[in-house]
Amino acid sequence: MTNIETVANTESRVTIHMAASLDGFIARKDGSVEWMETSDEYPDGDTMAPGFVEAFLRTIDCYVMGSRTYETALLFEAKGFGWSYGDKPTFVLTTRDLPRTRESVEFYSGDLASLVNGRLRPRFQRIWFAGGGAVAGECLRLGLADEVCYSILPILIGDGISFFEKLDRDVALHLAEVKAYKSGMVELRYEVKSGRGE
Repeated sequence: MTNIETVANTESRVTIHMAASLDGFIARKDGSVEWMETSDEYPDGDTMAPGFVEAFLRTIDCYVMGSRTYETALLFEAKGFGWSYGDKPTFVLTTRDLPRTRESVEFYSGDLASLVNGRLRPRFQRIWFAGGGAVAGECLRLGLADEVCYSILPILIGDGISFFEKLDRDVALHLAEVKAYKSGMVELRYEVKSGRGE
């Protein structure tokens, strides 16, 4: 690894972010997420203004997601909700033949550590893992994540796809930030204490 790549790796950040139910599910077993439309009223919470969301999304340099998350994004787009990831490079982890609807999407079926450390960290500062549970679990298992952002929605769904699948060890975290919103959503940001994978 060259010195330039080492500097890029040091300055880049890998964030795992997902919205989930209070009982830790990101989707039902069939992949449906209609329950995410739930809301509550918490008067002391912050308001998530559209301008804030747009400004925040501009800070993300690229996205990484699994094939089921990608298919859900395509379904939302087909229903008229738009493509959530703008024109940012989006890397979809899959071995399946999926439709590629835009130039910014790249499919990848190799080693996740090689993708993150060899290709993404040297090029991008803010690398955002957007789902799903197997991808988030693998990212943590390999020691690739710098932080975890968990948006907890005010609902229990009882069963579904776990936020983190197939963790084979404990992962120590440090609570860095807590925010509550008027919708009843609570956002937790944790820094991952363990080192990055090689």
